[in-house]
Amino acid sequence: MPGENLSRDEAQERAALLSVDSYDVFLDLRSAVGDTEPGGAGAEPRTFRSVTTLRFRCAEPGAASFADLLAPSVTAVSLNGRDLDPGEVFDGSRIRLEDLAAENELVVDAQCAYSRTGEGMHRFVDPEDGEVYLYTQYEPADSRRVFANFEQPDLKAPFRFEVRAPEGWTVWSNGVGELADGVWKFAETKPISTYITAVVAGPYHYVTDSYSRVFEDGTTLEIPLGAMCRKGLAPHFDADDVFLVTKQGLDFFHDHFDYPYPFGKYDQAFVPEYNLGAMENPGLVTFREEYIFRGKVTQTSYEARANVILHEMAHMWFGDLVTMVWWDDLWLKESFADFMGTFANVGATRFTDAWITFANRRKAWAYRADQLPSTHPITADIRDLQDAKLNFDGITYAKGASVLKQLVAYAGQDAFLEGARRYFKRNAYGNTRLGDLLSALEETSGRDMAAWSRSWLQTAGVNSLTPQVILSAEGRIAELAVLQDAPESHPELRPHRVAVGLYHRADGDGPLVRYARAEVDVDGPRTVVAELAGEEAPALVLVNDDDLTYCKIRFDEGSLATLRDALGEVTDPLARALCWSALWNLTRDAIVPARDFIALVLRFAGRESDIGVLQMLQAWANSALVNYAAPDWREEGGALLAEGALRELRLAEPGGEHQLAWARFFAAVASSEADLQLLQGLLEGTAKIDGLDVDQELRWAFLEPLAARGAADESALAAELARDDTASGKRHQVRCLAARPSAAVKAQAWAAVVESDALSNALVEATISGFGQPSRRDLLEPYTAKYFAAIDRVWAERSIQIGMDVVRGLFPSLQDSPETLAATDAWLAAHEDAPPALRRLVLESRDDLARALRGQARDIAAAG
Repeated sequence: MPGENLSRDEAQERAALLSVDSYDVFLDLRSAVGDTEPGGAGAEPRTFRSVTTLRFRCAEPGAASFADLLAPSVTAVSLNGRDLDPGEVFDGSRIRLEDLAAENELVVDAQCAYSRTGEGMHRFVDPEDGEVYLYTQYEPADSRRVFANFEQPDLKAPFRFEVRAPEGWTVWSNGVGELADGVWKFAETKPISTYITAVVAGPYHYVTDSYSRVFEDGTTLEIPLGAMCRKGLAPHFDADDVFLVTKQGLDFFHDHFDYPYPFGKYDQAFVPEYNLGAMENPGLVTFREEYIFRGKVTQTSYEARANVILHEMAHMWFGDLVTMVWWDDLWLKESFADFMGTFANVGATRFTDAWITFANRRKAWAYRADQLPSTHPITADIRDLQDAKLNFDGITYAKGASVLKQLVAYAGQDAFLEGARRYFKRNAYGNTRLGDLLSALEETSGRDMAAWSRSWLQTAGVNSLTPQVILSAEGRIAELAVLQDAPESHPELRPHRVAVGLYHRADGDGPLVRYARAEVDVDGPRTVVAELAGEEAPALVLVNDDDLTYCKIRFDEGSLATLRDALGEVTDPLARALCWSALWNLTRDAIVPARDFIALVLRFAGRESDIGVLQMLQAWANSALVNYAAPDWREEGGALLAEGALRELRLAEPGGEHQLAWARFFAAVASSEADLQLLQGLLEGTAKIDGLDVDQELRWAFLEPLAARGAADESALAAELARDDTASGKRHQVRCLAARPSAAVKAQAWAAVVESDALSNALVEATISGFGQPSRRDLLEPYTAKYFAAIDRVWAERSIQIGMDVVRGLFPSLQDSPETLAATDAWLAAHEDAPPALRRLVLESRDDLARALRGQARDIAAAG
């Protein structure tokens, strides 16, 4: 569609020309209900009326510009009282505005489409009770699917929303709302960007609470709190815990930011078929409803939810109050929120070990992203909206947060927080660039932020740090140095503030404990840690102890040998998690063979006390088997994992979260007839493991491997859906149906996703998830050629979210052969002019495939 992909240059030109005074938006959502459902592909979409009154100024009267709108049709357009012909000024994505005055009023009356892809105004029909639920999701640029606007973050304005909804519904928006004469009218917002406006509407289950804060000057801040979900999830909704974390977070951020929460109320909506984890709409945060747990989960899930609640809350200051000018500086909000989510989790909630999860899970995302060919500096070069959509990635979030953790170590926590406070106060309700933050931090820390920024924010790639230990004749450390290297593609060596820890066996034969630690500024290829000279010889050297910096940890030969023998005996949980993370990176880098990593998991994971680390190890072990193990060893390796998982399942404390984690992992790796019979028996109640409650969510987890191995047919899955006839049950059933080992099933799943747009975003995701089963790679072989033949068309015809899901999810990664690599290279060579975002996705998948082949070659070599 012409003009749909707004460029940075266009946005800069428009921002220089225009400033926005206000928006009045009226939405008539009564069309959301009713019997008429659109047909299949090509059918007219269900629409709603959207009327926008936009008041703005123009710095050059007589100039021309444009407004953004993605809508099936426009009924009327008027500019400064002059009616314009929609057929002439609207091209499907932009409204041309000519001969602008100094002060302008634009009125656009349009028919906008409800979405089934999670972009814009998403409409969901609950299969359980037929109720309709609506919510909006915009970032980076989908508010133009709901109302006409200037869709860029630096054209902020106050918004007033009015919504007419079906009778009996409740409507929420960013401001407080009241129902009058059949219309919901909402208080005017502070100046905010278009992408963080929001509307949620429907018969949601809604719970309320309140937060109060008395400041030092005696004033009191009252914040009404609300939380909502679909009625079908209400029995599972633990709103009390959501409110507990919310209040703890508000206390924490008021303590540290010295700027009162500026957006009035604080509603949190848990919504269906959501593409993201959550979205920081001020006053109305939206979350994926999977954060409401229908069955038993481990504390890792509750910690993750708390982290997301706090991440979004941090955005109220970093992102909503102060917003980046353009998406180049997306990190200004996402890196900070990602760091602050964990910082607040540790400082304010019961999840005091959240930095362990960050080190083990969050940074794994960053390390992977930073080694892809698409890696980019944290301050990225975002040419247009498609670039922006793809940059919500492990670099912007997790690497950025890791680098901020390094900055806190470098500049000091007090200086860091004082810099943030000055940044808020100077730029409230405005837009900023990198330099605005750096100048505040330089004032408070006294550090050279420009040099730090050049190394950490403006270059890409991850460094490796390796200890070099030289012992004296007496067996003590003569010299310990840290060696830093970088990949050829990104050769930057950076300054690292690190802690180096020395570990030995307590009392000679006890557990591995730290007996010495030194902090040092690593700079350049070799840095001597003078403070550790003279210490006794260590069994283990950990070069990023306490996880202060962002790097890949390497080991000297002696340390690696210690870990192979005694990894489970490292007593400190963070140090142990760092060792596991380093060993996983060594496996992905084809240094440690996959079978060796799996052996370490089988030997030591059963001793892991941290449930989050355990679940990460289980996921890594499965990935090692599927991606990096020698093909002819996979069957044996899978049997070893299933045997080990079942052993630990039987040994785990009955009813405990470790037992649940091992049960889920056993299902994921089950392969033998005996394994499948046990899963079937647990479903039917003929087999029992003491303390294991096979609830509905666990039933679906057991059914997927049974379906994938041909032991649960369509009728069994239909019977399970009848037992769990809910939106969640439908997603599980669709995934299991697509997992069945049949050529006809795979063809049907492929057609449903690639050849049709009838499925919603959630069912597209479920179908793709079930389609690719490692146990039957042979059934996927015909789809390599089909994939490369289809992705151009899919990218052109579908929304960017669905395009991303299809291009990533259906890449033939399980056809892990040089032939698939060659087919990928052939497509890339023939499509040099393809959209950069599409090429990026294919290049990333190619890199994962090449990495898998290198890992398999290493594993084959290890077998001799």
